[in-house]
Amino acid sequence: MRSEFSALRREISKAVVGADSLTEKLSVALLTGGHVLIVGVPGLAKTLLVRAFAKALGLTFNRIQFTPDLMPSDITGSEIFQGNSFVFVRGPVFANVVLADEINRAPPKTQAALLEVMQEKKVTYAGKTYDVPDPFFVLATQNPIEQEGTYPLPEAQLDRFLMEMDVSYPSYEDEVKIAMLSGFNALKEISQAMDREDILRLQREAATLPVPDHVVSYAVRLVRNTRPQEEKAPKIVKEFVKYGAGPRASQFLVWAARSLAYLRDKAVPTSDEVKELFWDVLKHRIILHFRAEAEGIGVEDVLREVLKATPIK
Repeated sequence: MRSEFSALRREISKAVVGADSLTEKLSVALLTGGHVLIVGVPGLAKTLLVRAFAKALGLTFNRIQFTPDLMPSDITGSEIFQGNSFVFVRGPVFANVVLADEINRAPPKTQAALLEVMQEKKVTYAGKTYDVPDPFFVLATQNPIEQEGTYPLPEAQLDRFLMEMDVSYPSYEDEVKIAMLSGFNALKEISQAMDREDILRLQREAATLPVPDHVVSYAVRLVRNTRPQEEKAPKIVKEFVKYGAGPRASQFLVWAARSLAYLRDKAVPTSDEVKELFWDVLKHRIILHFRAEAEGIGVEDVLREVLKATPIK
């Protein structure tokens, strides 16, 4: 897998500078079969990264621009009268890689339509069921600075995302390189590094990687220590966390650690992979008390203390 991943990273770097870490996390999510929420201010090449990722993998790609007037049928598809009968016309969700741009700009009913497809991997319309392509990978973006006129995703729906990736500003050196790139025109230079069959094979292989008991135990103890009712949870959790992460977080953390170990050509995942992915898998699953903001306490502060308070055994 290491050589195949190196080829993938090399192709993506032709269009996106300084995205090695993000590419690795996207690959982890793809191998795990999970979806990703990408958070970052405008202009950080989030869309370009996703398009480059899909092209280098040889996967079909659709972008859905979420707006307040977007309807569920605009995502899933609808029936039209053709000839003497109704024919289902598939919506943009029928692609291997779906970019849900600014997902918090659409009303809850439309958000729910996409999130249901993410969970079920199928669309039901007029009593008939249509499967989406396999692999199926949704990347949703959110702009953290323009919240007026938005519909924040409910916590139960956020929980369906395997991880949240924060895209930050590039370094000075990377920004100099970015200034010389040709933007979306650089996508033409990307060659296919894998195909659909390669990806499905890699997903199956990653899923067979054994996970040692002590690694599972560490992941579960980390997640449980985000819950205020847990006896061994740190003081900051008991004081400022309203709801901690649920069992799905433990499952996702173990699965993601397994995929990361596989990407790095390791025989088994270790506690290092669990610790490395802890932030990405947990940050969108912690709900703080209102007084946390008044005290200047953020989710990052909570997760940092949970890591300190949870020993690796």
